[in-house]
Amino acid sequence: MPRGDGLSVHLFGVRHHGPGSARSLVRALDALEPDIVLVEGPPDADAIVPLAAHAEMRPPVAILVYAPDAPQRATFYPFASFSPEWQALRWALARGVPVRFMDLPQANQLVPPDEPRAEDAPAASADETPSRLRDDPLEAIAEAAGFSDGERWWDQMVERRRDDAGVFAAVAELMTGVRAQLGERDDPQERRREASMRQIVRAAAKQDETVAVVCGAWHVPALATLPPARADAELLKGLPKAKVAATWIPWTFGRLTAASGYGAGIDSPGWYEHLWETPERVVAAWMTKASRCFRDADLDVSPAHAIEATRLADALAALRAAPLPGLRESLDAIRTVYCFGDARPMALLAERLVVGERLGEVPDDVPQVPLVADVAREQKRLRLPPDPSARELDLDLRKPGDLDRSRLLHRLNLLGVAWGALRDAQSGKLGTFHEVWALRWHPEFAVTLIEASAYGNALADAAAAFVRERAGHAQELAELTALLDATFAAALGDVASFVLARVRDLAARTHDVGLMLDALPALVRTRRYGDVRGTDVERVGDTIDELVRRACVGLPAAVLALDDAAAEAMDARIAAVDAALRVLDDEAQRAAWHDALTRVAANDRVHGLVAGRAMRLLFDAGALTADDVRTRLSRALSFGTPPAAAAAWIDGLLRGSGLLIVHHPELLDVVDDWLVTLDAEAFVAVLPLARRAFAAFAPPERRAIGERVAAGRGAHGHAAVVAAADGDIDLDRARLMVPVLQAILGGVEVPT
Repeated sequence: MPRGDGLSVHLFGVRHHGPGSARSLVRALDALEPDIVLVEGPPDADAIVPLAAHAEMRPPVAILVYAPDAPQRATFYPFASFSPEWQALRWALARGVPVRFMDLPQANQLVPPDEPRAEDAPAASADETPSRLRDDPLEAIAEAAGFSDGERWWDQMVERRRDDAGVFAAVAELMTGVRAQLGERDDPQERRREASMRQIVRAAAKQDETVAVVCGAWHVPALATLPPARADAELLKGLPKAKVAATWIPWTFGRLTAASGYGAGIDSPGWYEHLWETPERVVAAWMTKASRCFRDADLDVSPAHAIEATRLADALAALRAAPLPGLRESLDAIRTVYCFGDARPMALLAERLVVGERLGEVPDDVPQVPLVADVAREQKRLRLPPDPSARELDLDLRKPGDLDRSRLLHRLNLLGVAWGALRDAQSGKLGTFHEVWALRWHPEFAVTLIEASAYGNALADAAAAFVRERAGHAQELAELTALLDATFAAALGDVASFVLARVRDLAARTHDVGLMLDALPALVRTRRYGDVRGTDVERVGDTIDELVRRACVGLPAAVLALDDAAAEAMDARIAAVDAALRVLDDEAQRAAWHDALTRVAANDRVHGLVAGRAMRLLFDAGALTADDVRTRLSRALSFGTPPAAAAAWIDGLLRGSGLLIVHHPELLDVVDDWLVTLDAEAFVAVLPLARRAFAAFAPPERRAIGERVAAGRGAHGHAAVVAAADGDIDLDRARLMVPVLQAILGGVEVPT
């Protein structure tokens, strides 16, 4: 769209990340052959624009502009191969035409919150313009045109066009009408942005004969006529300014979507890339990709599916008066032909094809902060490239390469770059030498690394400095022991001594048994598994000995007078410490621990859940016999014990596994006798606790218990007990519950 005020400035209003807009723009630039191209974007990044022509620059990528002294103040400008702005940059660079960004510099936008700002213009008075039109003009225009949403309207009117003659003039006319109806928007920041754009357009027009301006369609009317330069200069006068830096970083399709929170996001980056790369027979090529996607997931598809789905998409487009089939028609056809109406396989297609998880690439000579460059070198050396899709990494720490990969992931986790999440290894694979990681790279990690660069220029140095700072401020023993564990896993050397000294100092001043118990599992893990990583963890042993000794002395008193919530928390702590000490297998520590558990289990003032748990742990360790457990269980379930307390005791004894009463039926008989003697009110009160205790058992355990009850009681045992309590039992109605009981007990035959 040429201007009419004597300046040879041509405005091209586009939709960010629109392949139709990009295709029309390239043809328009070929025809115009401008002397300079201005693209909506951060002028702060003009110095790195030439890198867009690099052969190793593969979209999606983004320009990252940040404040070096406060990297958390940052902003991204993403580009895909089908983004009109990206095509404008590549067009100009390929032909040697000057190209620059135009917008309000981020140096004026990334200022600290406490910096003085220019006074905002007074708010415009309220008008009668519908708020929806003001908030999202495309949505209102689409509704007026009979479309369900703005994206579908733009897709049909612009993106699917094959003849783009006059499209930019039409877009400019449309936006001019919309903005005329809206009036001046009540947004001082937007007015500054457009004033800055006009200033850059004026400067370019003074030096070049033909200027091409590529911007969002909304801004075209604001650039079509230039007010006096003095007015724009006054609007921009006095803006605060911060020091900023800019670089290119890889981006992903997932972060181009509106669902990711990106304001200019689109719904289907994978589909838009397909439109850009496939100028002819778009739907047929899409069906081929869909077939490949389903086959990769081991779903049964054939060429006939693709042929029939293509025909159906064409028919749907004709029925809907669309010039060509779009994504909606294609997906409806796939669901009908490939999936027979089933929506579940469509979720797979949406993830892998409609959105797609593609990570872009940037060349090595892109300016980077040293820490980011160091991480990139390590990723390359260890053959562990960042990948936006979720995947699993299985490491054997006996292999030097896998050990280095583990250290890299642990160091990044310390700095807040959660690239990998450590999973519990499957039992029996590689023992202590085994780690399983769930990996997924997010582009935002680049900002996190820039923020972490304040701690050092190399990953190991930055992680060590971060650990030292965090350990110096930590006031919780469990936090320090977890940090110590992570420090050893990351192989950070001497900094572990500092953390351990802080652990010992804080442990000596801690009198809370709960905090001691919280700290022990991480310390034991460090002591037990540190040798696998080739680190010196002998110094941890003395701290563990001291904490175990003090925790064992204080545990019997610490478990008295607990309410239900506190008992749950203490139960989890006791179970975790017991598991940790079993792994460490130190005879003196285990003896002290068992003595403490014995005193807990024997005390009637201890909450039933904790006492039952202590009894179970002692039995599993061989410190008690089945007769010992039966005696204590009988006392816990005696008539003097409130039903709720007795049920909690059973819950603690049986929590997690029913093997105890499967292999020791005499214990099951005690529980069974107690249950059948409860009156109706007490039974209803304890049912949730009893049900929770038994619901966690594995199906074979529940079956074995059911068979034992059926075989041991026979056909009349329980009926006699119930009949003695109430002579009005309706056996016919009782038999209706038999199928339900069989389902609960895993198919056991219940006597009727």
